[in-house]
Amino acid sequence: MQITAQQLAQLLKGEIVGDPTVSVSKPAKIEEATSGTITFFANAKYEAFVYDTKASILLVNRDFQPKKAISPTLIRVDDVYASIAQLLQQFGQVDTGPSEISEMASISKEATLGENIAIGEFSVIQKGASIGDNVVIYPQVFIGKNAKIGDNTIIYPGVKIYHECEIGNNCILQANVVIGGDGFGFAPNPDGSYSKIPQIGNVIIEDDVEIGANTTIDRAAMGSTRIKKGTKLDNLLMIAHGAEIGQNTVIAAQTGVAGSTKIGDNCQIGGQVGFVGHITVANGTKIQAQSGVSRKILKEGTAVYGSPAIPYSDYLRAYAVFKNLPELAKKVSDLEKKKE
Repeated sequence: MQITAQQLAQLLKGEIVGDPTVSVSKPAKIEEATSGTITFFANAKYEAFVYDTKASILLVNRDFQPKKAISPTLIRVDDVYASIAQLLQQFGQVDTGPSEISEMASISKEATLGENIAIGEFSVIQKGASIGDNVVIYPQVFIGKNAKIGDNTIIYPGVKIYHECEIGNNCILQANVVIGGDGFGFAPNPDGSYSKIPQIGNVIIEDDVEIGANTTIDRAAMGSTRIKKGTKLDNLLMIAHGAEIGQNTVIAAQTGVAGSTKIGDNCQIGGQVGFVGHITVANGTKIQAQSGVSRKILKEGTAVYGSPAIPYSDYLRAYAVFKNLPELAKKVSDLEKKKE
């Protein structure tokens, strides 16, 4: 497709600086862009590419002030990242998945199916399961007994939703997500062996949640493991039994949340963060990647870093000292030798 700068500016509610008639056919990375493409600049470390890019249109924030001449037509917007989401929808070729119920799907006669749904080949819908309206289920999905799927939800290939679990409206589950596997519960025996503790709870995923590929969310021993409305979970997360993730929280890849931990609303959690069990994390908490959270965080809006995690500014000051320890140790050693 071809679209002009003028049309894009109207779509994105942006301001044009340059030729409004220039047209583009696709988006591109700023370092790879060529004539006829649109690219964007939002991260300061990529500024050098701004002055060399061959793109025809460049999307920037309204407050960006170039240090030298720029050849592309600029479109200034309030939020580049939000505009990119709209832009990719405009250009994107979205895989809409199956369009009907495949004859090769296995669907219990005692399952309840909504209107306008699609189910791909070799998917299994068990007895008592309830599927809402406008749901798209890709091939090789398993939905267990009495599970509930809300309206307008998309479930990608290989997803497993165990018995009694609930998925809300407008959710997206990427490939190979597992919802409702047994929590890691074992009781030690006198002989050193372990007995399995039955996990009889479930998992509840509220509305507007997206869960990345290969993420696992365990069922609670009793009650529910709960992911609240609007939360976005990346690939390869592990959410343990009885945990609770608040509304509109985002968690990056390879993070692990131990059992019964409660994370608040609007938190931002980097990749490879580890949480111990049975703690509470306040609303609005920001946690740097690879941090280890070993104690509760009660003050809202706290930013932490490190393992064990401490306040972000304290960590930076401590690291400034830590990285110089070899040199400081040598100085101390030299001073001790002089005293001798």
